[in-house]
Amino acid sequence: MKVTTQSVNFNASVDLLDFIEKKVASLAKFHDKIVNAEVFLKLENSSDKENKITEIKINIPGNELVVKKQFKSFEEGVSTGVESLKRRLKKSKEKLRDSIAI
Repeated sequence: MKVTTQSVNFNASVDLLDFIEKKVASLAKFHDKIVNAEVFLKLENSSDKENKITEIKINIPGNELVVKKQFKSFEEGVSTGVESLKRRLKKSKEKLRDSIAI
């Protein structure tokens, strides 16, 4: 699976990019037909501490799953987003399996 990461309004560190790659790649265990993943990191210009927006988009045949999280750190946003996508991928795979069984 190909993981593309884009950072808006800042340059992401190599450590952050490696972390994102590992976390998002772990989603392949839950659905075998993931085409690619796109991760968008946005830094909002606000005084609010939770100004880091993480958006993860997963493309699977016939569907696109998108999760958007806002936290104090990108790592926290990525971890929470990946957990949310795991549940959605499991649900998507169950629906696919049910439709084939009928």
